[in-house]
Amino acid sequence: MDHTRARTIAEPDADFPWGAAPHPVLVVDVDGALVRRNDAAAALLPRAEPGTPLVDVAPAWLAEAHRTVRLPGPYAAPDADPALCGVIGGRRYEAHPSVRDDGTVGWWLVDDTDHQLVRDALHKERERTAFLAKVSSALLSTLNLGRCMDVTAQMAAESLADAALAIAPSRGRRLPVVTCLRGGVPELSHHSVDPDEVPGLGEALRGFPPVPARWIDPSTAPPWLVPEGFGPVGSIVITPLPGHGVPAGALVLLRRAKTDSFSDEEEVFARSFAARAGAAMSAARLYAEQTAITDVLMRELLPPTLHQVSGVDFAGRYRPSADHERVGGDFYDVHPAGDGGASLVALGDVCGKGLEAAVLTGKIRSTLHALLPLADDHQRMLSLLNTALLNSHHARFATLVLASAVLRGNEVDLKLTSAGHPTPLIVRGDGTVEEADTGGTLVGAIREVSARTAAVTLAPGECCVLYTDGITEAKGGPMGDVLFGDERLKRALSACAGMTAEGIVEHVQMLAAQWLGSRRHDDMAVVVIAAPRTHHLSAVNGHTRGRFTG
Repeated sequence: MDHTRARTIAEPDADFPWGAAPHPVLVVDVDGALVRRNDAAAALLPRAEPGTPLVDVAPAWLAEAHRTVRLPGPYAAPDADPALCGVIGGRRYEAHPSVRDDGTVGWWLVDDTDHQLVRDALHKERERTAFLAKVSSALLSTLNLGRCMDVTAQMAAESLADAALAIAPSRGRRLPVVTCLRGGVPELSHHSVDPDEVPGLGEALRGFPPVPARWIDPSTAPPWLVPEGFGPVGSIVITPLPGHGVPAGALVLLRRAKTDSFSDEEEVFARSFAARAGAAMSAARLYAEQTAITDVLMRELLPPTLHQVSGVDFAGRYRPSADHERVGGDFYDVHPAGDGGASLVALGDVCGKGLEAAVLTGKIRSTLHALLPLADDHQRMLSLLNTALLNSHHARFATLVLASAVLRGNEVDLKLTSAGHPTPLIVRGDGTVEEADTGGTLVGAIREVSARTAAVTLAPGECCVLYTDGITEAKGGPMGDVLFGDERLKRALSACAGMTAEGIVEHVQMLAAQWLGSRRHDDMAVVVIAAPRTHHLSAVNGHTRGRFTG
């Protein structure tokens, strides 16, 4: 058996007033009989009379401690061992032994109750702080509302109650509820119920302060609120999940009838938990709403799939300046021909990058769409577009090229007009690359704009390439600082003679990407207009990508 080692301490003689010490002191001989006691010990242990066995008048833990005390060597003073602890009269005491020269042991009993309560409170607070930190980490790791509700219900059930329900605001007449039992998995359900039928639930969903648990009669809980197989409910806590200005929902905690009811302290802690859960759910809901709005807006900016337009092949590609962006300052659009008219292609480059530039591209697209009745008069369209941009609050300008395409027999007639934009390139059947004779003033910068329109005819298999300067100004190559350049682009296009519009676009984008490597770059857009060859289709199933804004 292991024995407690007592520390030898010189005991005061009989004349020393140890009897008036504030702590209870018991002196016990080697046979376990009580020799002396002080006044404090007499008050604590009234039956502890001198001469009586310690085992008859002291708690069992103290008597056992005395039985296992062994004496060290003569005059030895080893390091003190941890104090023995136990309960006397409902309070916690530490027992410190000291061995006298005559072999008796003096037991000093120190009331440690208040200190222990402080230590317990500190330990509990540390545990709760660590739990709330874990909750925050788990909830902030996702912006998915359903996942936030699952985490809220599951963590609450594991640490706060026997079961928990995370309830979101109603959608129409249905209430989304995630229920989780301790040790179980969250389950989503929808209930067509009136939350005001549950005391405190309607108020919590509206963001009002919680109703104290003692005011809620557990027997009134409706069946949908109690998980299957849970049994009788003994205590209920209902607290709001506060959001960012708008309530995020409500948290319901359930304990079984045979467990302790929720204390006031536990209700306060539940509200701290709910505050974090509500903030996460509110952020997730806001993100979902913004994502839905963004998707609706992007639907008009991202490229739909078009059929071959009026017998003419079109293909286009766009690469934003940043991989994480979906839109930017380059754009293109294809407007199918009206009755007997020409299809209109617009490709441009707005000053700037990112979302602000994309907003202006949307304005240009909308304006050009409204001006489609004037599609045969490029100069008039550019003048009206310029006026619209000057009258807007945007302090930006854009370069633009317009192309009207119409199929006549086996050939495509083009009208090309550049407004400060890189010159369109014509790829002939023999690989010759020509620059269209067009040029003009960029739009959105000065009051008057002028432009020169070129007329071009494409034979079967020939094409016209429209592009933005993000292609030619891409820096890369072996040294990393060389422009892709106009001549390199022309040589690449010369090798594309006879290829489909889709193939040419893919080839140009691939070459530009290889030239850049992983370096930064501007927005890049390419559109190819091709006269279809007579012996096969220019795109699989007669489809090609045709309309895009970025």
